[in-house]
Amino acid sequence: MPNIRRTSAKEDYLKAIFTLGAGDRRVHTTELALHLGVRKPSVTAMVKRLAEAGWVDYSPRCGVRLTADGRLATMQVVRRHRLLETFLVEVLDLDWSEVHAEAEVLEHHLSERMVDAIDGVLGHPREDPHGHPIPDALGRLRERTLTPLGTLGTGERGTVREVRTDGAERLQRWKELGLVPGASVRMGERLELEDVMHVEIGGEMIVTGSEGVDGVYVERVA
Repeated sequence: MPNIRRTSAKEDYLKAIFTLGAGDRRVHTTELALHLGVRKPSVTAMVKRLAEAGWVDYSPRCGVRLTADGRLATMQVVRRHRLLETFLVEVLDLDWSEVHAEAEVLEHHLSERMVDAIDGVLGHPREDPHGHPIPDALGRLRERTLTPLGTLGTGERGTVREVRTDGAERLQRWKELGLVPGASVRMGERLELEDVMHVEIGGEMIVTGSEGVDGVYVERVA
């Protein structure tokens, strides 16, 4: 696995490209600027440096995507982040709504030896508290077929597998509702024009709009 120069900016860019591009899609510099909250010229300059290092393939017209080496390097960062989130929840007993920001800071300062030690203490977990798969030590990421909860049809059932948001308030609300990885859900009545859906969560029915469950991903149950 490539050993990237440990600068937080480069790691943040690699992780952003991975997140926005779902690993393969080309990402435009405008998207990166909005995601990272920086000016577009700064994004262009950093992307060119990443391309020179061989971690991304960049074209001004087509955007940027990770190379094979870039993806492996990115998996180092993702692995550190998700193991840290798991450690903060399971060992330090922090709430799952708090750990993303803490892990963002700590992930840039851990050696691979420390990462492996944390992995061992935790018993080699396969997922973080939010249900995201944790890459293994070789950078391999388990693939899954997940569906947004809001796209289930009336009567369809699913199991919550992953929540995709960094928002503390949304995470707190989902935890209160029981929308956590492993929860069983069933889509009840849907009123498409009013954007209203009835969702059964662990036997309790709630009424919400599509925005209220945006970011909750499930595995369909036959």
